[in-house]
Amino acid sequence: MAEIIADIEVPDTRLVTEATELVRKSADPVVYHHSRRVYFWASMRGRNRGWDFDPELLYVGALFHDLGLTDAYARTDQRFEIDGADEARRFLLQHDVPEERARLVWEAIALHTTPEIPWHMAPEIALVTSGVEVDVLGIGYDEITGEEREAVVAAHPRPDFKNNILKEFTHGIAPRPGTTFGNVKADVLERFVPGFVRGNFVDTILQSPWAE
Repeated sequence: MAEIIADIEVPDTRLVTEATELVRKSADPVVYHHSRRVYFWASMRGRNRGWDFDPELLYVGALFHDLGLTDAYARTDQRFEIDGADEARRFLLQHDVPEERARLVWEAIALHTTPEIPWHMAPEIALVTSGVEVDVLGIGYDEITGEEREAVVAAHPRPDFKNNILKEFTHGIAPRPGTTFGNVKADVLERFVPGFVRGNFVDTILQSPWAE
């Protein structure tokens, strides 16, 4: 029987069941519950826009998007986003998902920390980012009703989430600091535009509209 939270259905398929179990076993509960919430927020934002998207692909993208932070799947020679993207693609191909569909999920995960660009791509790619934006940064928070937020958080709690997800980011990324290099345009603006202040990811998380 399909699971439904806040009118969003989790596909009742073998692929979804096995994706859930893989992430539940591999990830810290902070990452697991975060990833599940990402699916619900993403689905709501897609529904609100009237977008047509594949819920199975969106689910795997959401569940695997932070898999590269886990000890089981983290590498030290590439960005954590690519770790999760590679594993999602492998998982989908093993479940006979066509290469071009698996590629969508790879791109969704690989780009989920890259602002703006995913919103100009396929719905599954845009929506993984959209769910992450809500849960981590509070972007799109007001697109979701209080009742919907309460239902999802009741199923997947976020105790002290802001600080706990920052610990997970640090744990997964500290061994490979060279992979955190971001948008070089910020360096240019910082050097040549008077008064420019570089945005800080930690401040954005801690100042988001979430209570914790």
